[in-house]
Amino acid sequence: MTRILLLVLLQLCCTALSAQDDKQTFRAYLYNNEYDVYLRINFYDQDVEVPGQPLYGKLPGFLGKVHNSFCWVITSCKIKNEREAELDLINDFGSDDLHASLFCHNDSTYVLHQVKGNALKVPKDGKWQRLPKYLVLKRKK
Repeated sequence: MTRILLLVLLQLCCTALSAQDDKQTFRAYLYNNEYDVYLRINFYDQDVEVPGQPLYGKLPGFLGKVHNSFCWVITSCKIKNEREAELDLINDFGSDDLHASLFCHNDSTYVLHQVKGNALKVPKDGKWQRLPKYLVLKRKK
């Protein structure tokens, strides 16, 4: 009887551990310390809300600036494969837009590549800071 009970407990533990490995690549909080920007995404459920800006509703995600309300809103996305997605962004004024690709190099490093459209710019010290064409982001655990 104790063997059966032990076997059942072991099976439950293994089931719980395998359920925790269900991490999705494009559901993440990504950040870049050098430029003080972050990318909050969920390309699967597309249920991300921009803090303090409920007017946008639920979105696939956004690129935000630390200690600032400015953001680039992801208006649409398409997952090409398990490591690459395409996305369209507009700034919160609606004056600039761009098409970009997001690549997952490993479990913690992503690269946002600006393909076409306006350059990504974020406010810094009262001026506009242009982000690099290839922006490296780290996944926050």
